[in-house]
Amino acid sequence: MPLGTCSYNDKNFLLVDIPGTYSLMSNSQEEEIARDYICFGNPDATVVILDATCIEKNLNLVFQILEITDKVVVCVNLLDEAKKKGITIDLEKLSNYLGVPVVGTIARKQKTLKKLLSVIYDVTCGKIICHPKKVKYLPIIEDCILMLEPEIYKILPNNRKYLSRWLSLKLLDGNTQILSSSEKFLGIKLSSDNINLKLEEAKKLLKRNDISNNNLRDKMVSAIVITAEDICNDAVQYSRSCYNNIERKVDKILTSKTFGIPIMILFLGVIFWLTITGANYPSKLLSDFFGYIQEQLICFFEYIHAPSWITGILVEGMYQTLSWVVSVMLPPMAIFFPLFTILEDLGYLPRIAFNLDNYFKKACTTGKQALTMCMGFGCNAARCCWL
Repeated sequence: MPLGTCSYNDKNFLLVDIPGTYSLMSNSQEEEIARDYICFGNPDATVVILDATCIEKNLNLVFQILEITDKVVVCVNLLDEAKKKGITIDLEKLSNYLGVPVVGTIARKQKTLKKLLSVIYDVTCGKIICHPKKVKYLPIIEDCILMLEPEIYKILPNNRKYLSRWLSLKLLDGNTQILSSSEKFLGIKLSSDNINLKLEEAKKLLKRNDISNNNLRDKMVSAIVITAEDICNDAVQYSRSCYNNIERKVDKILTSKTFGIPIMILFLGVIFWLTITGANYPSKLLSDFFGYIQEQLICFFEYIHAPSWITGILVEGMYQTLSWVVSVMLPPMAIFFPLFTILEDLGYLPRIAFNLDNYFKKACTTGKQALTMCMGFGCNAARCCWL
């Protein structure tokens, strides 16, 4: 998902973080917004941040980004964690495979971050020319791309010619949303007679080879996954072959159909119980402390013979309201959010999103929305304590 846009030496670049769980292609509104910005927002560079401990899974989305922009810097983060797990990544070899600069970073070491900024600047200034390597799909799919690409290439602006292959893929995939996006941001129409004619010929060719709209995306995703596996087999070395066996065993339990949901309910129930029950004690201490201060303030205002309406506004109004809000809301929020952060650091939140994805899709959203809903309980817990 996009982390945001940043500037460095008057250059703009987009940060894209590849989370622990991911979806191939754009399946949600936020992913479509990120895709449209990368395609049509004209960033000087796009920085893709990968997790060094699961590089193979992350490369799937990297290849999709390489299809839609020709200025990419790949940042392989958490190299220290990868080293602990016995993972060695040949960054130079990975760069040769991808055709873009690859920089390894450790967030705690400024030296690695300065190197990343330097590479980003060189890419934005044209000192480093990127030549993104494209995934090779099945020969029949490549033939269909070749049928469409020349027609799309003709109508694209000069600074967007590289999008011709990706737009061909989107048309073959039956993505109708891309028609409005291309017209809105590029001022072109992908529904011209020549393109429609070529598209019909391409779909007939796919149909003769038993490839329909339903399984075309699967074949495209399979090609991306196989390419990522081949690269990792050569560029990534594992000194311990069973480094992630424990993680896999934990995943089987936490994301299983039998135990996944009950464990999730148990974890969240414990967190809410600790938040609501545990907040009572610090809330009472804060309330008593602020109450003592209020008594002293009233005594002070009486001592200086202040009018009662000033005492009412400043002490019984402003101060008392502020002290009630702090004493009631601060303790549960100070308990809930750190506990939720611990779950995130342990990698459990992506598993919650995975477990709930099917249910949330029925409401036309994704499992990731469940995490936003859970975060909203920070204030709801304070409300429960107040009641």
